[in-house]
Amino acid sequence: MKQFLPSIALFALATLAPFSAEAAGKVVVAYQTDALPSSVAIANGDFAKATGAEIDFRKFNSGADIFAAIAAGDVHVGYVGSSPFAAAVSRGLDVKAFYLASSSGTDEALVVRNGSGIEKPADLKGKKLAAAPVSTDHYQLLAVLKQEKLSERDAQVFAIPQPDIVAAWNRGDLDGAFVWDPALTELKKTGKVLLTSRQVADRGAPTFTAWVATAAFAKENPAFLKSFAGVVERYSVSFRDDKAAWGPESPNAKTLAGLLGGTPSDQAAALNNLSLIPAKQQATKDWLDGGENSGTAKILKKTAEFLKEQKKVSTVLPSYGGFVTADYVKALP
Repeated sequence: MKQFLPSIALFALATLAPFSAEAAGKVVVAYQTDALPSSVAIANGDFAKATGAEIDFRKFNSGADIFAAIAAGDVHVGYVGSSPFAAAVSRGLDVKAFYLASSSGTDEALVVRNGSGIEKPADLKGKKLAAAPVSTDHYQLLAVLKQEKLSERDAQVFAIPQPDIVAAWNRGDLDGAFVWDPALTELKKTGKVLLTSRQVADRGAPTFTAWVATAAFAKENPAFLKSFAGVVERYSVSFRDDKAAWGPESPNAKTLAGLLGGTPSDQAAALNNLSLIPAKQQATKDWLDGGENSGTAKILKKTAEFLKEQKKVSTVLPSYGGFVTADYVKALP
C-alpha cells in the first residue's frame, strides 16, 4: 500500500518562506474530479472575478496528492476529504478548513462486481478490493472491514489511484472498490452499490469534504477566502433551489463535463448524489464553529484515532480545533 506523507515533508510547511506563486501575484487552487456546483465557477472565471485575484486552478486525482503539493509549497487552497485531512494535520501540516463542500452522501460508494458473490458486507472476506490511497474512500473501506470484524489480511486491499482502479476493474482484477465519480459511474455499469458513504457514516465512520487553506495564506488573505467561500455558497444555493438549471441538458452540466470529463448526464446525476451543507448550518457547532468541540474537529480526531489504530499515522493530536474555522461562513450574507 502507498504510504502516508512523510512527517518531514509535512512539517516543512511551517517554516516555508512565502509561496513563489504568491510572489508572482497568483493563488494556486487545487481541485479534484468530483462534480460540485462551484466547479462551474472554475470554468467560467467567477472565482477570479469575485476575489479579484489571478487564480491558477490545478486538477489532482486525490486529496493525498493535494496535501503533498501543499506540503511542497505549491498550493495555497485545496479541496480535500476528511481522511487525508486528518492524516496530514496529524503529521504536522498547518491548514484551516474554511468551507465544507459536502458531508457523507451517495456520491461515494463501495461498488461490488456483478457475479462476485458479494451480497452483504460480511461477504467481503477473501475478496480483492481497492480504494484511492489516504482517501475518505480508503478510510471508509477499512472501516467497513473493521465493522465486519475483518482485517486487511482477511481481504486483499489495494491502495491505488482511481484511474488505476478503473483499469483494474475493467481487466476483471477487482471484486469491489470504494470510489467517487467519474469512477463510480464507470464501475456501476458492471457492478452494484453495496454501501454508500452515507450508510458507512451511519455505521460509525462519518466523513466530509472541505476547502482548506494553509494557515499562513489564511492569515494574510482573509478577504480572498471570504470571497471564495461566497462563490461556493452561491453556486450551492443555485443547485439546491433551482434543480432545473442543473439538469442533464443544462449549460451547467455541459460546463462540468467540459471541465471534469464524462457526459453532461453523468455530471447531472453525480450532483444529485451530493449532501451539501448550507453555510448557516456550517457556522454552527454541528460543523465549523466551536473549535475542538465543533463537529468537524471531532470527525477529524475520530478519523485520526482510527488511522493510528490501523497504523497509518503514528500520532493523534490532543485537539483538531485549530484546523477548523467558521469565520468565513459566518461572514456570508
